[in-house]
Amino acid sequence: MPSRPTPLTALRARPRPLPSSLVTSPRPRAFPTSLVPRAAALSTTAQRASVKDYAAAFLHGSEEAKEHLKQQHSKLVGRHKYVHELQRHQVLPQHVEQYKKLIEGYYRGIHESSEFDARLTGSWEIVVGDVDTFVHIWEYQGLGGFERTKAAIRESRGHLQFFNHEILPLINSRNSQLCTEFKFFPVTDPQERGGLYELRTYDLKPGALLEWEHEWRGGLEARIAAGHTPVACWYAGIGKLHTVHMIWHYASLEARREIRAASWLNDKWSNTVSRTVPLTQSMTSNILKALPYSPMR
Repeated sequence: MPSRPTPLTALRARPRPLPSSLVTSPRPRAFPTSLVPRAAALSTTAQRASVKDYAAAFLHGSEEAKEHLKQQHSKLVGRHKYVHELQRHQVLPQHVEQYKKLIEGYYRGIHESSEFDARLTGSWEIVVGDVDTFVHIWEYQGLGGFERTKAAIRESRGHLQFFNHEILPLINSRNSQLCTEFKFFPVTDPQERGGLYELRTYDLKPGALLEWEHEWRGGLEARIAAGHTPVACWYAGIGKLHTVHMIWHYASLEARREIRAASWLNDKWSNTVSRTVPLTQSMTSNILKALPYSPMR
């Protein structure tokens, strides 16, 4: 179990700068020779059917190849160094202030204890969007770290009793997802920036993750050039699937408006949008305010 400094403010995350080069696309697939129709041995109807199958395989990939590609999505786009748990607590409105006080002490205790293999990345309150909702992001050393931490919390009567008796009655609903960082967009160092954060969530069409990642990766440079500050980007591996979460930092809502307007002056960004929107089923934006104890704030 890794040791960590006791004070929350002493947190220093591993440096993980945004890569200057983009991840290369996978090699083009070679089609097996068995796909090529042997016209001389086929009837006219069979020839047409076989040629049609070959054309479909050439344009879209064989069914076997497509299935293999789906299985490789995670390996192709994911960083897999850490697992991040994205928690959402929808709090009863009359208990918001009480919740903020109690959750700070509870999460500080977990973060600062060597008993748990977990590191708090950030805690925020949604101030525009799904109000009365709080977002907490935890980092674990892989799925093993997640499982060890949850087991330790269950076995610790003090932690579990406090949450169940003091905090849980204040929460109307809650959910969590286990997410993986994209290779091209790892989580930045927790630091004090001020301003505000935006959490954007994209619900993708099933099977569209790899294509979406390829297209969006190409537009990231245009976003940064316009003044956007990327913080993190994940895709969900457990929980609500086919979901991508991004966090951006802005000095203010007005600064966000100006930067977003500047993005549209770059053809590369508008082209990215036109290619990724058809792959997306829905999009959600929430404006976040970091809580005082949040490492990322």
